[in-house]
Amino acid sequence: MTTYVLTVDTEVRDLRAADHLLHTLAAELALPEGAFGCTHLVRGERPHVALSLTLRSEPLLRTAQERLTARGHEVAPGSPDAAGRAVIYPGVSALTGTLTVADLLTRSAIDRVTVLGTPGRPTSDTRLVTGDHVRPQWQNGELVLTAMPAVGGTLVPFEVPDPTPCCADH
Repeated sequence: MTTYVLTVDTEVRDLRAADHLLHTLAAELALPEGAFGCTHLVRGERPHVALSLTLRSEPLLRTAQERLTARGHEVAPGSPDAAGRAVIYPGVSALTGTLTVADLLTRSAIDRVTVLGTPGRPTSDTRLVTGDHVRPQWQNGELVLTAMPAVGGTLVPFEVPDPTPCCADH
């Protein structure tokens, strides 16, 4: 299936704000089911977070590009890199509460789950406590969720919605 990608360059410097902007743009554009919205860390002289939108039709992409440009956003064709962090993707709204790895893979576009510190994949009946915040990343063309062990033999996504800033206690 052919996909069409565009990058929205932003002045946003943190992932939380980028997630919010991505959801706002997706709502304004009324992105269809099957669309992907990702964040990409841009390093260099002006570190920031860029956004990418992946759509399944060229007319939808052109319309999105025109509407974003009309709103003053800097838009370019293609993706800033191949390792985006998916915020909007097929099935994301079904990933709430606690589910098994099998359910997560069946209900969403996520291709596989890896667990920090372990060489193998978790079993399909391993429970994952989503915290309603599931942010997989593209790795070699696959959408991969990195998880970590938690209480009671469960897993949790590696990325938490409200991380404690470094050095917050001093």
